[in-house]
This record gives sequence, C-alpha cells and structure tokens, in this order.
Amino acid sequence: MHHRSLADWLAWQETLNPAEIELGLERIRKVAGQLALEPPSGAVFVVTGTNGKGSCASFIDAMLRSGGLRTGLYTSPHLIKYNERIRIAGAPVDDEALVKAFEAIEAVRCETPLTFFEYGTLAALKLFTERECDAWVLEVGLGGRLDAVNIVDADFSVITTVDIDHCEWLGNDLESIAFEKAGIMREAHPAFFGDRQVPAAIVAAADQLNSDLSLLGRDFAYVRHADSWSWRSASVMLDTLPLPHGAGEEQLRNISTALAVINAFDPQLIADKSAVADAIRLHGLPGRFQIHTDEYEWILDVAHNRQSAAALLAKLEQLPQAEGVSTIVVIGMLADKQAEEFVSQLAVLADRWITCDTAGARGSSARQLAERIEPVVDAPVLAVGSVADSLEQARRFASPGDRILICGSFTVVGPALEQLGLYSPC
Repeated sequence: MHHRSLADWLAWQETLNPAEIELGLERIRKVAGQLALEPPSGAVFVVTGTNGKGSCASFIDAMLRSGGLRTGLYTSPHLIKYNERIRIAGAPVDDEALVKAFEAIEAVRCETPLTFFEYGTLAALKLFTERECDAWVLEVGLGGRLDAVNIVDADFSVITTVDIDHCEWLGNDLESIAFEKAGIMREAHPAFFGDRQVPAAIVAAADQLNSDLSLLGRDFAYVRHADSWSWRSASVMLDTLPLPHGAGEEQLRNISTALAVINAFDPQLIADKSAVADAIRLHGLPGRFQIHTDEYEWILDVAHNRQSAAALLAKLEQLPQAEGVSTIVVIGMLADKQAEEFVSQLAVLADRWITCDTAGARGSSARQLAERIEPVVDAPVLAVGSVADSLEQARRFASPGDRILICGSFTVVGPALEQLGLYSPC
C-alpha cells in the first residue's frame, strides 16, 4: 500500500488498529525483527515518567549534541506537525523521510495491526539506524513495561516522576504505576529517578536487576538560589547556573536528572560549566508555561493531570498580577483524564472557564467537559467548541491586561499557539 502524502499515511495508520492505545510488545517486536534495526554505537537513553519526560529527554539530547554526538530524539505527542516527534541532530525529519520509513514498515508488516504509536516508533528507530545516529534518546509514550519504545534495551533508564495518570492502563495507585514505569530498567545498567518521594516498586526493580539506581536528593541534588541554582553529584559541583525557562521546581528536577544521566554517560560533557549554562538558557519547549503578552497576558501550558496542575498553580502564583485583573481559563481535556482534580487545583485563580473540544477516540466535547467541572468550580463555565472559537470568546470576556490561561491538552495548546501566531513550523 502506497500513499502519496504524510497526511494520508497518518490518517490511514489511525484506522489500522481499532484501539488508539493497546499496550504490548508482541506486535511491534514481530515487525521490528524484519527491519534490520541497529542500536547506536554510543548509547540508548529511555525516558519515562508521569510528567517531565519530554523536557528531560530533550535536555539530554541537547547536552549530547553539545558534545558533538549525532542524536536521534523521539518524543510524543506533537503540538501541530507530526514531524516534531522525530528529530535527528536537533532537526525534525522531513515528510519524504517519514513516508519512506512508513513504506518500508508496510512492506514487512503483513497483517500485524500496529497502533498509530507503534508505527511511529518503528519509523523513528529505522530513521535513526539509517542516519547512523551516535545516540538514541527515546521518550516512552505511556507507562514503560509494555510501551512500544521498550523493545529497545536502555543503556540508561530514566524515570522523572510517578503520579496518578492513565489509570485505565497503568493502575489506580502509585506503586502499580511505578511498577509499569520501572519496566524500562535493564539488568546491570544504570537507572535514575528524578523525584524526592521514591516508590518502593522502583527500588525493588533496581535491586532485582542489579541496576545502579541514582536518586534525586541522595546521589545528585540541586539548590535553588534567588537568581541562580547549583547542581552536584558525588564528584561534580556546578554553581551559579541560570534558572531555566519558567523557573519552576519541575524544570530544576528535570534538568538535574538529565545532568546526572549525562555525567554517568560521559563526565566530560558537563565539565565545561559554560556549555551547561548555554544549554539551560536555550532549553525551553513550546507550550510549557509559555507566556505571550499583547493586549492580554496569554499563558500556554500542556499540563493535563493533578501533578502538573500543582506545578502550574505554583508558577502562576509567583507571577505578579495587578489588582482587579481577571484570569480566564480556556481548557480542553481528554475524556480519560481526571478533569475534576485538575480544575479544582486551579479554581482558586480562575474567574471564568471556557471549555473546548478535544479530538480523537479519547476526546471529549466542550459540553461534556463543562458538565464535569461545573460542580467543582465556583466561577462561570461556558462550553464553546473549537479552540479558535474558544480563544475568540475569551477575548470578548477579557479586558486589557487580563490573563488568559490555555491548558489541559497538547491538542488544545498546539492549535492555540498556531492561532496566536506563536508556532514555529518544522
């Protein structure tokens, strides 16, 4: 089967497996075995976590590239263009390369019903092999143990945080979720955990695999100062580092974890503090507490679960806000997300809520989301529909200087960035 465009391929892939998410490694391993995939000569870094895995993975990638390595970075989801997911040497691959990779996968797939994510994962691994990348940095899509990325053996396993999310697939408690994420660990290979509360399941997995587990606060740590921060491991001390974009604690944790990983891989890559500082200054993913000011103050953040809501609230409370200024929240969330918990944390700052649709099999209509959050917030809730219409409605309610927060899903923040003219095409 041949398709003329990337858009055609992506639309077709969504129909190949009736389940948008179907965890398991049997399907993807069967096809991967026919593709002559070759791990890199350097190392494979696999990153999972409830929150922060994309930021951590991208910073690992940046530090590897600063040391002259040719990297393959695989992340998900994307904001606007699918090409964002697969980057080689820092640049997104083009449509033609993706189509050729999909054609090669289809030539050997036979009747195996790959999911959309499995198809993309195989394309990334094939392209990284063909382009002879020195190192692969792979972000897990969901969980870890049964995620498509886990067909690749990690030389360095990274878990950023563990919190309640994706309960339908990973379990309803922290230890169950931690067990799934610990599934990326490999025997006698180093692993890293980037939060202060360490689930027992992660420690148990490391012990069982004889994996050297490095923990934030024990094996590496950071200290925040007024306008800088410092990082240390057992053998390295980096002080007066610039605060990252957004200056949130979660960014400090993510970058600290990434530095610990890079230090374990090659200490020379962080020996030059100026190179580390430059990487921090340049690091900042779109839609992560991104602030744009025109007639209003726009804040765009892809936060979509209770842990990320708490982090978002903490950063919002640190921002100066003039008396009498209102906050309007434009929000869309997937149906399987814990919307009530999410909005209840932000309710203290919200003067009005505008809900919008999210697409796909897991999507929710604006009306459905409004009905879920109305009982747990005091401010008015208006169901609108599309992101574009929701932004226009927010402008009608807002006065000059008011704050408009856009959050809840990549599928909302991405189109909002494009509507506001803030998205840089690949």
